[in-house]
Amino acid sequence: MSEKLGLMICGHGSRNKGAVKQFAQLAEALKKRFPDWPVEYGYLEFANPVIHDGLNKLKEQGCTHVLAVPGMLFAAGHAKNDIPSVLNTYQAQNPGMKITYGRELAVDTRMVRAAGERIQEALTAAGGDVPLHETLLMVVGRGASDPDANSNVMKITRLLWEGMGFGWAETSYSGVTFPLVAPGLEHAVKLGYKRIVVFPYFLFTGVLVQRIYSATDEIAAKYPDVEFIKAGYLNDHPQVIDTMADRVQEILQGANVMNCQMCKYREQVLGFEAEVGLAQESHHHHVEGLGADAECRLCDEFCTGACEEKVREAAHHHHDHDHGHHHHDHSHEHGHDHGHGHHHHHDHGHSHDHGHAHGHSHDHGHGHSHDGEHGHHHHPYPHADHPLGPKSMSKKP
Repeated sequence: MSEKLGLMICGHGSRNKGAVKQFAQLAEALKKRFPDWPVEYGYLEFANPVIHDGLNKLKEQGCTHVLAVPGMLFAAGHAKNDIPSVLNTYQAQNPGMKITYGRELAVDTRMVRAAGERIQEALTAAGGDVPLHETLLMVVGRGASDPDANSNVMKITRLLWEGMGFGWAETSYSGVTFPLVAPGLEHAVKLGYKRIVVFPYFLFTGVLVQRIYSATDEIAAKYPDVEFIKAGYLNDHPQVIDTMADRVQEILQGANVMNCQMCKYREQVLGFEAEVGLAQESHHHHVEGLGADAECRLCDEFCTGACEEKVREAAHHHHDHDHGHHHHDHSHEHGHDHGHGHHHHHDHGHSHDHGHAHGHSHDHGHGHSHDGEHGHHHHPYPHADHPLGPKSMSKKP
C-alpha cells in the first residue's frame, strides 16, 4: 500500500494577533507549493491550532507519512527539543502514522537575499546620499541560550555586510543573550558612522520587533547627529517561502541536515559543557493551545509595545512589595515572543516560589522569557552576569 504524504508546518505561537496572522499567511503560501498534499499548521503555545490539532487533521485526511518542518529561523531549544518532543509523543500515540522532521530555515543564500531586500527597501525609502561605506548595519537576532543559534545570526550579519558592502556591521539580540539592542547600538555609535541601519532578522511582528524599534528610537534621541534607519522584518518574503519549500523537499531526498556538530546537547560547546546529554523535552505543555485566553488585548495586530509599560508597572509594584527579596525584573526576557501577561490566574495568595508579591493573580505582563526557571527547568545561562545582557538573566538569591 502506497503511503499518503501530508505536510505539517510547526510554529512557535505568539500572544500577538499580527504574528499569528502572519504565520498563517506563510503557511497558506506554502500550501500553494504542494497542491497535491494536505497541508496543516500548528503552534507550540499561545495560539490555536496547536501542533497536535494539525496532526489530527492530517490523520483524518488519511495521511500515513507526515513531513514536519519548523517555521523557525534557527535551531535552538524550540526546534531541537520542544517540537520533536511534541511530534514524538504524537507518533507514539499514533503508530500508524510516520512523522519525519525537517530542519529549520537556517543560514541560506535565499534567506540572505530576502534580508538584503528588506534592508535595501529601508535604504531606498530613507533616501539621501550617504554611501554604504559610511553606513553601519546592525542586525538584530532573537537571542537564545544556544550558542549555535546565536553564532548563526553573526554569520547572517557577515553575509549581508560583505554582500552589500557596508562600512561596518554589528550584531545584537532582542533578549536572552548579549549584547542587547540598546547597549549594542551604544557601542556601534562609537565607531563614528553617519548612518546606522537597524534590521530585525525576525520572521514576524510582535513585542520583540517593537522592542527593537523602541530601543532604536531611544538611542537615536541620544545621538541626533547619527541617522538611524529602521528596516522591516522578513515576513512572508518569496525567498523565505522558497527556503521553507526546499526544507520539505530535503526530507524526501533524505538530506535532513540539522547541525548536530555544534549542538550543545551533543558536543562540548565552549561555556555550555554542563548541558551535554541533557534530556531533550518540551517545556510547553502547560501553555499548549491557550488560544484566545493567551491573546494580547492591549493592542490589535500592530504591536504598540503597550505591554512593555505593563511590565514596568508590575516590576515597580513587586519592588514595592518585595519583602526583602531581590527584585528579578519580571520582563524575564523569554526565549520566545511571550511579550505579555502570562495570564495563569493562579491567585495563590502567596509568593509563588520566586519572590512575587503576595496575593496577585500572576497576571503581571511578563515580557516573559522562560530563561527564568519558572517551572521550566531551563539550564542556567553561563553568562547570566554579562553587563550588556538582560538583568533578568542574573538570578541572585
